[in-house]
Amino acid sequence: MQRAAMPDFARWQRMVYATGGCAQPVRLHGERLTFDGATGEILDVYRTADEPTGFLLTACGNRRASRCPACSAVYKDDTYHLIISGLRGGKGVPEDVGGHPRVFATFTAPSFGAVHAHRTGKDGKPLPCRPRRDSSTCPHGRYESCGRRHDRDDPQVGQPLCVDCYDYQGAVLWNAHAGELWRRFTQALPAVLARQLGVPRARLREVLRLSYAKVAEYQARGLVHFHAVIRLDGPDGPASPPPAWATVPLLDTAIRQAAAQVIVLASEQAPDAPLLRWGDQLDVRPVYLSTDLDGVSDQRVASYVAKYATKGAESAGTVDRRIRDAGEIARLDVTEHARRMILTCFALNRLPQYRLLPLRHWSHMLGYRGHFSTKSRYYSTTLGELRRTRADYRAAQARMLLGLPDPAEETTLTLSEWRYAGSGHRHGEPFWAELARQRIATARRIAKERAAP
Repeated sequence: MQRAAMPDFARWQRMVYATGGCAQPVRLHGERLTFDGATGEILDVYRTADEPTGFLLTACGNRRASRCPACSAVYKDDTYHLIISGLRGGKGVPEDVGGHPRVFATFTAPSFGAVHAHRTGKDGKPLPCRPRRDSSTCPHGRYESCGRRHDRDDPQVGQPLCVDCYDYQGAVLWNAHAGELWRRFTQALPAVLARQLGVPRARLREVLRLSYAKVAEYQARGLVHFHAVIRLDGPDGPASPPPAWATVPLLDTAIRQAAAQVIVLASEQAPDAPLLRWGDQLDVRPVYLSTDLDGVSDQRVASYVAKYATKGAESAGTVDRRIRDAGEIARLDVTEHARRMILTCFALNRLPQYRLLPLRHWSHMLGYRGHFSTKSRYYSTTLGELRRTRADYRAAQARMLLGLPDPAEETTLTLSEWRYAGSGHRHGEPFWAELARQRIATARRIAKERAAP
C-alpha cells in the first residue's frame, strides 16, 4: 500500500505492464534521440531523467518459469511457433513441409540404479512400483521391491530404492556428457543414412538434408533426456521435397542405428573412465498433421516441446541457481537424491581426471551443462526472428502514438545510450507485478478462447 501511494506509482505500473509483469525486470538509465537524417531536426527525445521513477524498466527475458513466469510464457509461445512452423509451415517456412517425413524421438539415459516409479496400466490406474514375489534385499540390507502405487506427484518417485547401490558418479558424468552424446548423434545420423543409401556422405546433401529441433527434460531421477523432432527435407531444406524413397521407416531405422553406435568416454585423461551411451528406451514415433494415428499430432508435439523449454533441473528436486560453496549444500531445500548428486559434482571436480569438467559450476543442474533447446539451421524460423518481428510491431505502435514517420517512407535515425542501474523489484513491488502478470495472462487466455474455432 505504501508503494501504491507514492507519486511515481502510476508510471511505474505502466512500465510493469509493458514488461508483461516481469518478476525480475532490469532498470536502465539513459536517453534516446530520434531525428530526421536529412535535415537534422530532432523529432523525439526520451530521457529517463524525465521519468517520475528516474529509470526505465525492461523485461529480463529469462526462460525459466521458476525465475520469471511472465518472460517464460513468452519464451514458451515462441518455442511453440518455432516447432509448429517446422511441422506445418508458416513464419517463412513453406506449407509443403507438412508432407515431409518426420518423427518425434525420445532419447533417454541408461539405468544407474533402481528408483521408485509411477506406473500405470492400460486403463490408466496406478500399478505397483516394483513388485517382486520374493522379499530379497540388496547388499546393504534394503528391500529390492516396492509394492506401493505411487501417484505422479508422489515425492518418492525418482528416489533410489537404495542410495548406497545407486551409481551417483555414473549419473552425474552421464548428465555432464549428454550434450556431447547428442552432438555425436547428429554427426552419426547423416553417415548412417548415407550408408543405407549407398552414397558417400559428402554427396548426401545433394539429395537429402536432415533438420531437427530438440529440447531437454529432467526426469524425476535427476537425469536429462531429449525430445527431438527430426525431419527429412530435399537438398534445399524445407523449400524442397525429399525423394520418394525417403520415408518415415527409413528415418526410424537410421535413428536407432545411429543412437546405438554413439559412445563417449567420460574423461580423455583417464582411459579407464566409464563409457557413456544412450539408454535402451529409445522411442521413435511418426508425426502426423493434426491427427493421432499410430504416431502423434504436430500440435501435441509442439505443445510438449514448448512446455519443457521453460523448465530446468528444479523439476527434478534441485535449485535453479548456482551453488557457490559446498557449505550451502546442507542448507538447500532439495530432495536427498538431488543433494547426493550435487555433492557428487563437487567431489568429482576435485579428481584430476575430471578437473576439466565444470561439474562444480553446473552442480545445481546435476552436472548437465548443455542448452535446453536447440535446432538445426534449416528446421524453421529462429527465436531471434520472432523477437525481431515482435519488436518491430511494438516500435510501429510507438511511432503511431508519437506521430513519428515510418522509417520505410522517410530517413530517420535513432541514437541511444543505456546504462544498467539494477534489477528486480523493491519493497512492495512484487505484489503489483504479479497482479499485472495474472491480468495479462487472463486477457491472453480469453483472447485465445475467443479466437479458437
